[in-house]
Amino acid sequence: MAERNPGSGCEVSAAYGRGRATFMGLDLLVAPGVLVPRPETELLARAAIDFLNTVLAGRPAGEAVRVVDVCCGSGNLACAIAAAVPAADVWATDLTDPCVDLTRRNVRELGLGGRVRVFQGDLYAPLVGEWLDGRVDAVLCNPPYIPTKLLDDRADLRHEPREAFDGGPFGLSVVMRALQEAPRLLRPGGRLFVEVGPREERHAVQLVERSRAYTDLVLLCTAGGTVHALHARRL
Repeated sequence: MAERNPGSGCEVSAAYGRGRATFMGLDLLVAPGVLVPRPETELLARAAIDFLNTVLAGRPAGEAVRVVDVCCGSGNLACAIAAAVPAADVWATDLTDPCVDLTRRNVRELGLGGRVRVFQGDLYAPLVGEWLDGRVDAVLCNPPYIPTKLLDDRADLRHEPREAFDGGPFGLSVVMRALQEAPRLLRPGGRLFVEVGPREERHAVQLVERSRAYTDLVLLCTAGGTVHALHARRL
């Protein structure tokens, strides 16, 4: 499966035309200026849901799990987690006005406003003051991860905002920061879930291993065997 490519640019344009896309069984609003949710991102969602349900099974009834979703885009991951795990409280962040606005609209439309809070800012920065340090069970990040120099050759991506794809010189600029900054929020044993591109997978694994903040690294593959996401446990 190609990275960040649910089909042709025509399919993306069609989704924008409909104003809707399906993700994890949810009917989500989509709009120009925001990445259309990709089917392969469901790998990340399912793994996070399974982990959170395992955590809840070991806790007293009525206790919540805390989830942070950075680079939330349309809010597809945040909404999918909240819909599938009723005991999850979710904090979602994104940098751009269109993403924050669309996520808030999806949260309202799906009736998740009581459990999904949306903030605008750079990665974890807007969460200062939310009293989350060391208390988060799962951090999710679907970052831009295509190297800048490759973007001009990707005609299939021209319909969507460049900032949703541009991962810096090596495609790892945002991934690196997400990995480095997540341990402050994660409780011991909490997990970081990150989507990565097939070209960047090996380097992302090296970043996880070199950080010495994580263990139990798991790679998530598409049906064709392509690594498309990973998750690891905070030491």
